Amino acid sequence: MTLEESQEPNQLHFLVIPMGSPDHYIPTIDMAKLLAQHGVRITIVTTPVKAFRFGSILDQAIQSGLPIYFLEFMFSYKEFGLPEGCESMDDLPHLGLGRTLMQAYTSLQKQVEEYIEKLNPRPNCILADTFLLWTGETAKKFQIPRIIFDGMNCFTQMCNHVLYLSKVYESVGESEPFVLPDLPDRIELTRSQHPFAFNSSFKGMSDFNEKLQVSESEAYGVIVNSFEELEQGYVDEYQKLKRDKVWCIGPLSLCHKDESEKVRRGKKSSIHKNECLKWLDSQENSSVIYACLGSVSRIEPAQLIELALALESSKRPFIWVVRAGHKTEKIEKWIDEEGFEERTKDRGLLIHGWAPQLLILSHPAIEGFLTHCGWNSTLEGVSAGVPLVTWPQFQEQFYNEKLVVQVLKVGVSVGAQKTVWGDEDKSGEVVKREEFIKAIEMVMEEGEEGEERRKRAKEFGKMANKAIEEGGSSRQNITRLIQDIRFQSSTRNLS
Repeated sequence: MTLEESQEPNQLHFLVIPMGSPDHYIPTIDMAKLLAQHGVRITIVTTPVKAFRFGSILDQAIQSGLPIYFLEFMFSYKEFGLPEGCESMDDLPHLGLGRTLMQAYTSLQKQVEEYIEKLNPRPNCILADTFLLWTGETAKKFQIPRIIFDGMNCFTQMCNHVLYLSKVYESVGESEPFVLPDLPDRIELTRSQHPFAFNSSFKGMSDFNEKLQVSESEAYGVIVNSFEELEQGYVDEYQKLKRDKVWCIGPLSLCHKDESEKVRRGKKSSIHKNECLKWLDSQENSSVIYACLGSVSRIEPAQLIELALALESSKRPFIWVVRAGHKTEKIEKWIDEEGFEERTKDRGLLIHGWAPQLLILSHPAIEGFLTHCGWNSTLEGVSAGVPLVTWPQFQEQFYNEKLVVQVLKVGVSVGAQKTVWGDEDKSGEVVKREEFIKAIEMVMEEGEEGEERRKRAKEFGKMANKAIEEGGSSRQNITRLIQDIRFQSSTRNLS
């Protein structure tokens, strides 16, 4: 059966085009499932490796009859000088190839346009990652509304907006704090904590940022993986900026309800579900610190050793997800030679590779989450009602730390001062074990401050779950989005 033949009359059809990075791809897949649950036909543009890796997330949903389809196109490795099989940021042998990977994704444009050309009726909407600039050209060519998604929250969007307009950072030193103007809260940053777009040391980023600004301004609207109650003041400001074409429909991770779905999300888990649950069940409620630093972070082994020794010294039960990109072998060698896993086995669980994060965070044994502050992980921690220990590495992660620690008041910072992307071994940025221990103790402590932090975290967790239920803000926003695109489609058909 072809894609055209299987489409029901009057059914909306969204063409979904994700970017090749787990932190973007996974929430996009969640979004596809959510829209399909509301009757929208979803076609996901993918490549062979990504279809194999992430397709299992949707197996259950597709088997249940949801109208979700994968459209596979071959990927041009050789043309762009990429190693075969490298279709995602976490597959790259070194992060210097990140820009090459982005360029390689432009090779999909011709194939996507040939597909659209043959469709009758054509898709009602293109839902694309904002960093895939070519999707804007395709949307214009076929006069299809384009909605963008970049995996960030409204707080981050407004921080970027005021930085871009004010250029306030240009008149200060590298480590000199300055206030981001015109925001609902007093937020201070330094230039060394900037996303790449505002960092002159990343060549070509200024030019790309200018093109990105134009592309985003031409998009019909923006989907945000957040919920209004979490950051209401920033949602309101961003809505004004985007002429009410912002739809907060998160937390997207909450579309996975049962254990099997939670385990499948992302790559195949490196630990069996039963083994993980057995260990968690053996721990007291609210006693475990969970440490996981994202799918793309490539932290130096020397820095990870500081973290490992801090987890050991804290005397708390812990789960540590061991991952260091192409240097994973070095930290694994240290763990083996030092006998770290053996000597901490009574209260520590090491997961070597991909962890079933949603399953872990939702377990009552978890009391704190030590995170790199990627938005997916941050929001998953908030949704689980768990206080956070924040250790940002790069991009918007320093913004997310400000939101968590200063605005929401559900986290404690380890004190990271600057971006460490792609040049970790030369950055000179090392967080010492004492700083980790101090932050962990503050999150886990039983005093008044700790109790208040836990109480707030649990309240936000309840709000998150309520937002996606019938009558909740995110559920209403999905309905509003679908109605908007349906209206746009009917208007185009009449003209």
